[in-house]
Amino acid sequence: MADYYKTLGVSKTASDGEIKKAFRKMAKKYHPDANPDNPQAEQKFKEVNQAYEVLKDSEKRSQYDQFGPDFAKYQGFANSGQQAGGGGFNRVDMDDGAFGDLFESIFGGMGGGRRSGGARRASQQWGGGNVNVAGRDIEHDLSITLREAYEGTTRFITKGTRRIKVNIPAGANNGTKVRLAGEGEQGLGGQPGDLYLIVHIEPDSQFERDGDNLQTEVNVDMFTAMLGGEVRVPTLARPVKLKIPAGTQSGQKFRLRGKGMPLLKKKDTYGDLYARILITVPEKLTHEQEQLVEKLRRSI
Repeated sequence: MADYYKTLGVSKTASDGEIKKAFRKMAKKYHPDANPDNPQAEQKFKEVNQAYEVLKDSEKRSQYDQFGPDFAKYQGFANSGQQAGGGGFNRVDMDDGAFGDLFESIFGGMGGGRRSGGARRASQQWGGGNVNVAGRDIEHDLSITLREAYEGTTRFITKGTRRIKVNIPAGANNGTKVRLAGEGEQGLGGQPGDLYLIVHIEPDSQFERDGDNLQTEVNVDMFTAMLGGEVRVPTLARPVKLKIPAGTQSGQKFRLRGKGMPLLKKKDTYGDLYARILITVPEKLTHEQEQLVEKLRRSI
């Protein structure tokens, strides 16, 4: 006959805190994921969970102390289909506090990405002897170019023998999460977790991004800046023409509406592009040209 106190390695006078601490230690030691080729460890893990389920509850513990493991027969503990004699089952939610640190210690140091969030709630099925634990979510970093973020792109990831196509939406930004349902960590008899790809945008040599807006630098010769004219401005789609007024100064910015990044999940909506003017001057002049520039300077 099972002795729940002995299973957890505590005395009958152990406090609730001591029982919880012992459970976490034993569950970590015998967890099937930590002992993949040891069926005895899986059985021990079930026994540890069963003992903790009774001893963590003050009412059940009191009845267990009085009647032993068969306390349900005497106290009418026939909940959720569990009949006297033990033929049915009782589904129980394990508390996140105990499992949170436990799963972090088991999975936190393993490869294959980050586990996100707290431990999922686990359920136990007595009678059939099954322990169902939902798999945890996994996060992976994914780098794309700014142009790929503008147009949207695809990536392929390999999981086992499967090749999975992932669509990255147009307008994705740093920190955008792309969810692949059911592609996370496998559960212990429960549902698998999800895989989240965390998008990171690589720096671009021509454009700077600020949210949904872009900024670029445009070189303008001194004469166009003085007299006004038309310049070509690059965008992530195609170059456009921009009229600048006479007397444009270096560093001045012009706003091109709707020429920035597409807004995530907002079809046909774009941010703006800011063109920053950089005035250029000739590096070399002929003698005649120098005289003309000098004459212009004196006249101004």
